[in-house]
Amino acid sequence: MTDSAPEFHSGFVTLVGRPNVGKSTLLNRILGEKVTIVSDKPQTTRSQVRGVLHRPGMQIVFVDTPGIHKPKGPLGERLNETAESTIGDMDAVCLLIDATKPIGPGDKWVAERCPENTIVIVNKTDIAKPEQVLEQLAAASDFSMEAYFPVSAKTGDGVDQLLDHLASRMPVGPPYYPEDMTSDSADAFWVAELVREQLLNVLRDEMPHSVATRVTEMDWPHIRCEILVERDSQKGIVIGKKGAVIKQVGIEARKQLREGTYLDLNVKVAKNWQTEVELLERLGY
Repeated sequence: MTDSAPEFHSGFVTLVGRPNVGKSTLLNRILGEKVTIVSDKPQTTRSQVRGVLHRPGMQIVFVDTPGIHKPKGPLGERLNETAESTIGDMDAVCLLIDATKPIGPGDKWVAERCPENTIVIVNKTDIAKPEQVLEQLAAASDFSMEAYFPVSAKTGDGVDQLLDHLASRMPVGPPYYPEDMTSDSADAFWVAELVREQLLNVLRDEMPHSVATRVTEMDWPHIRCEILVERDSQKGIVIGKKGAVIKQVGIEARKQLREGTYLDLNVKVAKNWQTEVELLERLGY
């Protein structure tokens, strides 16, 4: 008589919180590679992004979500719905808060929607003073959640302890993704996100918030990506003087794509696209 094979464990973990608390940076740190774009701009993440962590006998699927905020229109409402929809269907919920900023009404609003077995992550310990971290942990204890972890998504400090705890929460289940897959994002989605990330990075403070990207043609090595803005004045900002901005965006985005990729960027004015429900759906929001 032979021993049966050890049980496989798997589950889903969602990362929720206010904008700019470091959810995307943490996911990339956990996986050891970039699967979601990162910026210090609010609402950088606009869709659910899944990242898959493989461990011996275990698979943990992480879901990065848009920052939950007070919406100012249909786009904001949809981003909140995207984030909140993940809270009830997960094996574990991780609520991220910023160690450098006082816990505010927005953090409390998100916490009220999380289950009692939520894991609170106090992030950005690399730039917070030790007393700030302790104050945040004490303040977050009012949420009466299951566990609390101070971490730095940027340096990785405290992440291993967090992952060990999450692993202990995973139920018996099958592997949901192949061992060589760390993200289920479609290629077209990923290219569009990389372009949007570089727009955020290159333009910095000039970047119009009302910018969206979508791939309209993908036949490698040729990829055509459309950049949508709401006004003609924004189109000029994105293109830049003599095309300098759009050229730099293309150069930086191509660095993260397969060698030999030809990336064709086009800027188009789509007035009030953030309020057009049909267009929001076509953009995947």
